[in-house]
Amino acid sequence: MQPAVYILASQPRGTLYVGVTSDLIQRVWQHKSNLAEGFTQKYGVHTLVYFELHATMHDAISREKQLKAGSWVKKWS
Repeated sequence: MQPAVYILASQPRGTLYVGVTSDLIQRVWQHKSNLAEGFTQKYGVHTLVYFELHATMHDAISREKQLKAGSWVKKWS
């Protein structure tokens, strides 16, 4: 599979979740089906709003950290 960074949202301008995975389709399905316990299940964050594919998992994790370090406003810009 190909490493990816993704952002999920609860609603327009709502709660955001930034994650990284090696199987984007399966991971989004897990979030939508409430199989991923924790933050996304608690806050109803299920809608994929953005993703980036990367050549290596290291690159994807670096990008995830960069996105998480930004403000909410930057994530929506």
